[in-house]
Amino acid sequence: MFLNSFSVFLTLFFISLIGMFLNQKNILIMLMSLEMLFLSLSFNLIYSSFYLDDITGQIFSLLILTVAAAESSIGLAILVVYYRVRYNITIEFMNLMKG
Repeated sequence: MFLNSFSVFLTLFFISLIGMFLNQKNILIMLMSLEMLFLSLSFNLIYSSFYLDDITGQIFSLLILTVAAAESSIGLAILVVYYRVRYNITIEFMNLMKG
């Protein structure tokens, strides 16, 4: 039972890694893949914590979800501001933001 669910979470983790590395032109899909990576790691910690009857995995999962929520909100805010200035959000032109 444990290995079956662990393989599901591991598959979700690798799908998100593939989404990060194969799609390097669209920043929104990269952010969604990063969120999916954090979520799969969190699910894995919660399930391992439940299986091992220990609460530390659940505490780390809450910390990871907090960091993921902050990263998502800040990243989307930066994208909105960048879109208002440049009218596109392709990664190819992100080097124009260097000050």
